Amino acid sequence: MWDNPLRRWFRGLSGKKGGPAVLVKELGERDRRRVLKHFLALDKSDRLLRFGSIVPDDQVKAYVAKIDFSRDIVLGVHNSLFQLAGVGHLAFLDAQADGRDKATTKERVAEFGVSVSASARGQGVGTRLFQRAAIHCRNSDIDTLYMQCLSSNQTMMHIAKKAGMQIKREYGEADAYLQLPPPSPASVMAEALEEQFAVIDYTVKANARAAARWFAPRK
Repeated sequence: MWDNPLRRWFRGLSGKKGGPAVLVKELGERDRRRVLKHFLALDKSDRLLRFGSIVPDDQVKAYVAKIDFSRDIVLGVHNSLFQLAGVGHLAFLDAQADGRDKATTKERVAEFGVSVSASARGQGVGTRLFQRAAIHCRNSDIDTLYMQCLSSNQTMMHIAKKAGMQIKREYGEADAYLQLPPPSPASVMAEALEEQFAVIDYTVKANARAAARWFAPRK
Protein backbone atom coordinates (compact mmCIF):
# COMPACT_ATOMS: atom_id res chain seq x y z
CA MET A 1 0.00 0.00 0.00
CA TRP A 2 2.79 2.40 0.86
CA ASP A 3 5.27 1.69 -1.93
CA ASN A 4 3.85 4.23 -4.40
CA PRO A 5 2.37 7.19 -2.47
CA LEU A 6 2.58 9.50 -5.49
CA ARG A 7 0.73 7.04 -7.71
CA ARG A 8 -1.97 6.62 -5.07
CA TRP A 9 -2.28 10.39 -4.75
CA PHE A 10 -2.73 10.86 -8.51
CA ARG A 11 -5.41 8.15 -8.53
CA GLY A 12 -7.21 10.09 -5.80
CA LEU A 13 -7.44 13.16 -8.07
CA SER A 14 -9.87 11.35 -10.36
CA GLY A 15 -12.38 10.84 -7.55
CA LYS A 16 -14.40 7.72 -6.85
CA LYS A 17 -16.26 6.23 -9.82
CA GLY A 18 -15.31 9.17 -12.01
CA GLY A 19 -16.61 11.73 -9.53
CA PRO A 20 -14.90 14.99 -8.53
CA ALA A 21 -11.49 14.89 -6.93
CA VAL A 22 -11.45 14.48 -3.16
CA LEU A 23 -8.81 16.91 -1.91
CA VAL A 24 -7.83 16.98 1.77
CA LYS A 25 -6.71 20.26 3.32
CA GLU A 26 -5.16 20.86 6.71
CA LEU A 27 -7.45 23.05 8.83
CA GLY A 28 -6.51 25.78 11.28
CA GLU A 29 -7.96 28.08 13.91
CA ARG A 30 -9.95 30.03 11.32
CA ASP A 31 -11.85 26.84 10.49
CA ARG A 32 -13.03 26.10 14.04
CA ARG A 33 -16.53 27.46 13.36
CA ARG A 34 -16.91 25.30 10.25
CA VAL A 35 -15.68 22.23 12.13
CA LEU A 36 -18.31 22.86 14.82
CA LYS A 37 -21.01 23.31 12.19
CA HIS A 38 -20.01 19.99 10.60
CA PHE A 39 -20.23 18.08 13.89
CA LEU A 40 -23.51 19.69 14.95
CA ALA A 41 -25.05 18.66 11.61
CA LEU A 42 -24.34 14.98 12.33
CA ASP A 43 -27.47 13.09 13.39
CA LYS A 44 -27.62 10.81 16.44
CA SER A 45 -26.43 7.70 14.62
CA ASP A 46 -23.49 9.53 13.03
CA ARG A 47 -22.49 11.04 16.37
CA LEU A 48 -22.58 7.57 17.87
CA LEU A 49 -20.23 6.28 15.18
CA ARG A 50 -17.88 9.25 15.49
CA PHE A 51 -17.69 9.67 19.27
CA GLY A 52 -18.69 6.21 20.52
CA SER A 53 -21.81 7.62 22.19
CA ILE A 54 -24.67 9.95 21.32
CA VAL A 55 -23.19 13.19 22.60
CA PRO A 56 -25.42 16.28 23.01
CA ASP A 57 -24.68 19.61 21.38
CA ASP A 58 -23.05 21.03 24.50
CA GLN A 59 -20.46 18.24 24.57
CA VAL A 60 -19.82 18.65 20.86
CA LYS A 61 -19.19 22.37 21.38
CA ALA A 62 -16.85 21.62 24.29
CA TYR A 63 -14.94 19.06 22.20
CA VAL A 64 -14.43 21.49 19.32
CA ALA A 65 -13.47 24.31 21.71
CA LYS A 66 -10.67 22.16 23.14
CA ILE A 67 -9.10 21.23 19.79
CA ASP A 68 -5.53 22.53 19.74
CA PHE A 69 -4.76 23.24 16.09
CA SER A 70 -1.12 23.93 16.93
CA ARG A 71 -0.65 20.47 18.46
CA ASP A 72 -3.05 18.18 16.62
CA ILE A 73 -3.68 17.87 12.90
CA VAL A 74 -7.23 18.51 11.74
CA LEU A 75 -8.02 17.64 8.14
CA GLY A 76 -11.03 18.59 6.05
CA VAL A 77 -12.69 18.00 2.70
CA HIS A 78 -14.78 20.89 1.36
CA ASN A 79 -17.72 20.32 -0.98
CA SER A 80 -18.78 22.59 -3.86
CA LEU A 81 -20.81 24.74 -1.44
CA PHE A 82 -17.70 25.46 0.65
CA GLN A 83 -18.97 23.28 3.49
CA LEU A 84 -16.97 20.62 5.30
CA ALA A 85 -18.09 17.26 3.91
CA GLY A 86 -15.63 15.36 6.09
CA VAL A 87 -13.37 16.05 9.07
CA GLY A 88 -10.47 13.99 10.38
CA HIS A 89 -8.80 14.65 13.73
CA LEU A 90 -5.28 13.30 14.17
CA ALA A 91 -4.09 13.46 17.79
CA PHE A 92 -0.58 12.60 18.97
CA LEU A 93 -0.19 10.60 22.18
CA ASP A 94 2.55 9.38 24.49
CA ALA A 95 3.40 5.88 23.28
CA GLN A 96 3.53 4.60 26.86
CA ALA A 97 -0.07 5.61 27.52
CA ASP A 98 -2.40 2.59 27.78
CA GLY A 99 0.47 0.25 26.96
CA ARG A 100 0.68 1.36 23.35
CA ASP A 101 4.47 1.33 23.44
CA LYS A 102 4.25 -2.41 22.71
CA ALA A 103 3.59 -1.67 19.05
CA THR A 104 6.32 0.92 18.52
CA THR A 105 9.81 2.00 19.51
CA LYS A 106 8.94 5.68 18.97
CA GLU A 107 8.04 8.13 21.73
CA ARG A 108 4.70 9.05 20.15
CA VAL A 109 1.83 7.31 18.41
CA ALA A 110 -1.17 8.86 16.67
CA GLU A 111 -4.90 8.30 16.97
CA PHE A 112 -7.36 9.18 14.23
CA GLY A 113 -11.07 9.95 14.28
CA VAL A 114 -13.16 10.77 11.21
CA SER A 115 -16.69 11.82 10.32
CA VAL A 116 -18.37 12.26 6.95
CA SER A 117 -21.57 14.18 6.20
CA ALA A 118 -24.54 12.10 5.03
CA SER A 119 -24.55 13.96 1.69
CA ALA A 120 -20.94 12.92 0.99
CA ARG A 121 -21.25 9.18 1.64
CA GLY A 122 -19.87 6.79 -0.95
CA GLN A 123 -17.51 9.34 -2.48
CA GLY A 124 -14.32 8.11 -0.83
CA VAL A 125 -14.11 11.04 1.60
CA GLY A 126 -13.40 8.90 4.66
CA THR A 127 -10.76 6.88 2.82
CA ARG A 128 -8.97 9.98 1.54
CA LEU A 129 -8.96 11.55 5.02
CA PHE A 130 -7.46 8.37 6.44
CA GLN A 131 -4.81 8.19 3.71
CA ARG A 132 -3.80 11.80 4.31
CA ALA A 133 -3.58 11.20 8.07
CA ALA A 134 -1.46 8.10 7.52
CA ILE A 135 0.99 9.79 5.17
CA HIS A 136 1.31 12.75 7.56
CA CYS A 137 2.19 10.33 10.37
CA ARG A 138 4.71 8.62 8.14
CA ASN A 139 6.35 11.93 7.22
CA SER A 140 6.40 12.92 10.91
CA ASP A 141 8.38 9.78 11.82
CA ILE A 142 5.43 8.17 13.60
CA ASP A 143 5.19 4.49 12.77
CA THR A 144 1.93 3.51 14.52
CA LEU A 145 -1.51 4.92 13.75
CA TYR A 146 -4.50 3.93 15.91
CA MET A 147 -8.17 4.22 15.15
CA GLN A 148 -10.90 3.47 17.70
CA CYS A 149 -14.48 2.95 16.58
CA LEU A 150 -17.54 0.82 17.18
CA SER A 151 -17.48 -2.64 15.63
CA SER A 152 -20.81 -1.74 14.04
CA ASN A 153 -19.16 1.08 12.08
CA GLN A 154 -18.92 -0.89 8.86
CA THR A 155 -17.48 2.01 6.85
CA MET A 156 -14.50 2.48 9.15
CA MET A 157 -14.06 -1.27 9.52
CA HIS A 158 -13.83 -1.48 5.73
CA ILE A 159 -11.28 1.36 5.60
CA ALA A 160 -9.25 -0.27 8.37
CA LYS A 161 -9.23 -3.69 6.72
CA LYS A 162 -8.41 -2.21 3.31
CA ALA A 163 -5.44 -0.39 4.86
CA GLY A 164 -4.20 -3.62 6.41
CA MET A 165 -4.76 -2.48 10.00
CA GLN A 166 -4.54 -4.94 12.86
CA ILE A 167 -7.99 -4.98 14.50
CA LYS A 168 -8.84 -5.99 18.06
CA ARG A 169 -12.52 -6.21 19.00
CA GLU A 170 -13.74 -6.02 22.58
CA TYR A 171 -17.15 -5.20 24.12
CA GLY A 172 -18.60 -3.84 20.89
CA GLU A 173 -15.61 -1.61 20.15
CA ALA A 174 -12.68 -2.07 17.80
CA ASP A 175 -9.16 -0.81 18.34
CA ALA A 176 -7.21 -0.93 15.10
CA TYR A 177 -3.63 0.06 14.45
CA LEU A 178 -1.45 0.34 11.39
CA GLN A 179 2.33 0.05 11.20
CA LEU A 180 3.78 2.68 8.87
CA PRO A 181 7.08 2.63 6.99
CA PRO A 182 9.60 5.45 7.35
CA PRO A 183 9.21 8.58 5.21
CA SER A 184 10.50 8.70 1.66
CA PRO A 185 10.98 11.51 -0.88
CA ALA A 186 7.83 10.30 -2.66
CA SER A 187 5.72 10.36 0.50
CA VAL A 188 6.89 13.86 1.41
CA MET A 189 6.18 15.11 -2.12
CA ALA A 190 2.74 13.46 -2.18
CA GLU A 191 1.66 15.24 1.01
CA ALA A 192 3.05 18.59 -0.15
CA LEU A 193 1.35 18.33 -3.55
CA GLU A 194 -2.00 17.43 -2.05
CA GLU A 195 -1.89 20.36 0.35
CA GLN A 196 -1.04 22.75 -2.49
CA PHE A 197 -3.86 21.44 -4.67
CA ALA A 198 -6.26 21.51 -1.72
CA VAL A 199 -5.37 25.13 -0.92
CA ILE A 200 -6.02 26.12 -4.55
CA ASP A 201 -9.34 24.26 -4.49
CA TYR A 202 -10.23 25.92 -1.17
CA THR A 203 -9.44 29.38 -2.56
CA VAL A 204 -11.51 28.85 -5.71
CA LYS A 205 -14.52 27.66 -3.72
CA ALA A 206 -14.18 30.51 -1.22
CA ASN A 207 -14.05 33.09 -4.03
CA ALA A 208 -17.01 31.50 -5.78
CA ARG A 209 -19.01 31.65 -2.53
CA ALA A 210 -18.06 35.28 -1.98
CA ALA A 211 -19.03 36.16 -5.56
CA ALA A 212 -22.38 34.40 -5.21
CA ARG A 213 -23.12 36.41 -2.08
CA TRP A 214 -22.04 39.65 -3.72
CA PHE A 215 -24.27 39.19 -6.77
CA ALA A 216 -27.21 37.78 -4.86
CA PRO A 217 -30.34 39.95 -5.06
CA ARG A 218 -30.58 42.41 -2.19
CA LYS A 219 -33.67 42.17 -0.01
